[in-house]
Amino acid sequence: MLTRLLRTYLRPYGRPLTAVVLLQLVGTMASLYLPSLNADIIDNGIARGDTGYIVRIGGWMLLVSAVQIACSIAAVYYGARTAMSFGRDVRAAIFHRVVGYSAREVGQFGAPSLITRNTNDVQQVQMLVVVTCTMLVAAPIMCVGGVIMALNEDVGLSWLMAVCVPVLVLAIGLVIQRMVPQFRLMQTRIDTVNRVLREQITGIRVVRAFVREPYETARFDTANRDLTATALRVGRLMAVVFPIVMLVLNASSVAVLWFGAHRVDSGEIQIGALTAFLSYLMQILMSVMMATFMVIMVPRAAVCAERITEVLDTDPSVVPPTHGVTEVPVRGELELRNVRFQYPGAAEPVLRDISFTARAGQTTAVIGSTGAGKTTLISLAPRLFDATGGTVYVDGVDVRDLDPDLLWNKIGLVPQRPYLFTGTIASNLRYGNPDATDEELWTSLEIAQARDFVEELPERLNAPVAQGGTNLSGGQRQRLAIARALVRRPEIYLFDDSFSALDLGTDARLRAALRPVTADAAVVIVAQRVSTIIDADQIIVLEDGAVVGIGRHDDLLESCPTYREIVDSQLTVEALS
Repeated sequence: MLTRLLRTYLRPYGRPLTAVVLLQLVGTMASLYLPSLNADIIDNGIARGDTGYIVRIGGWMLLVSAVQIACSIAAVYYGARTAMSFGRDVRAAIFHRVVGYSAREVGQFGAPSLITRNTNDVQQVQMLVVVTCTMLVAAPIMCVGGVIMALNEDVGLSWLMAVCVPVLVLAIGLVIQRMVPQFRLMQTRIDTVNRVLREQITGIRVVRAFVREPYETARFDTANRDLTATALRVGRLMAVVFPIVMLVLNASSVAVLWFGAHRVDSGEIQIGALTAFLSYLMQILMSVMMATFMVIMVPRAAVCAERITEVLDTDPSVVPPTHGVTEVPVRGELELRNVRFQYPGAAEPVLRDISFTARAGQTTAVIGSTGAGKTTLISLAPRLFDATGGTVYVDGVDVRDLDPDLLWNKIGLVPQRPYLFTGTIASNLRYGNPDATDEELWTSLEIAQARDFVEELPERLNAPVAQGGTNLSGGQRQRLAIARALVRRPEIYLFDDSFSALDLGTDARLRAALRPVTADAAVVIVAQRVSTIIDADQIIVLEDGAVVGIGRHDDLLESCPTYREIVDSQLTVEALS
């Protein structure tokens, strides 16, 4: 998964990556040349007292060092830019994929996990790219070049490399083997912390209302401790790596000096060459350490890449048509024909054989007990879900064949839980129509019975709205959500229990103000209160996902026991007649 992800999203950056490789090659070769020049100064300059030679070779060393520094800086620059661009592209790909998901896929992954995958997981893979460009490219060049240069200085000490390098690789490999499962567990526990924290922040009012702060504190503490324990285990393992590296490096230095001293004493090697050999051995071991550090990051990045790829490879269950219909024969008509819907893995369908037509100029109401499938039914029109059986038609065309933009422009949905975005009242109202004028906004607010409280705000239309509209009451959010749909002036209005937070007087005034505005549109209202739908042109009664009655209020009182039971539970028949 990691290789595929890197190959896919690094392909556009072939030139910068090529530049990184070439710059690292030149910089590493310059770094490898420096110990040889230093040995030359010791053996041919210092040993003979030739100051001119020392200055001349020293000048070459300064020049080589300048080249090394310039190449290293340029390589890091291009590598960092490439890594940042890679992270940007992957985040954008995840975002666009998630935006195309239906409610089914979002529920499958969960919002906290999707957030973690688009932030922390991408960051881990991005960090791997940075380290690869700055360290891993140079490591094999330095290792191979170091071996060649060390052998060029003295073959007799080469057996030390054959011992030190495998010991270092084996020791660190054993540590990394234990780290892989911990990295996988860490990402899962980050998801858990995000989920718990998100739930607590979203439901803070409920927590305080039921005085459950101690319980929620304990729940977060458990998730936090689990993550901390995993992170500590990973940290302890990583902490072991560097002492091992330093132990091998120091032991290698002692071995080179010990055995090299005997060779210097016997005249088989000069002091400068011994110094150069020691420098090359250190460079070789450092390159192994860099590669090992890289390997430490690979397991976690691989886990993160797997989680990212899982999102990118999950296709939305609601697929837009290849050549969507852009012209329709009728306007403002919603028809469901033998519609059936069943959630994946569910034992029973939520909706069974639903058939009705909502026409322009008519109000269609849907009522039923909790869990009857009302919200699911109304979600089928804008394709938040796709029906698993039967067909949903908008303006005479199957919604699965309609161009998505055309479909969404025809529908104004007010969801059961009205959500407002961070910004102002005006920006939220223009969410449905970016080109709406202030006058149109005020008109929609007046119809939605929201003008009064907006005019009382000091900033009026520019009054700030917190995330989710938490600085407004439930009724105010609901009325602003209705106004947002009205600004759009769609052909089909879908109100999913959108009047539940309103008092009866406001509810009645709002419905009266809606009639002239929606005279040429189809209106579908999901409601719990009978008083909200009593004047509807047709009322659809749902029970256990099936239609048990269709008709006007008076007719259903006589023909539908389920509807009469709902009415009796709220008001007396005489009061409504």
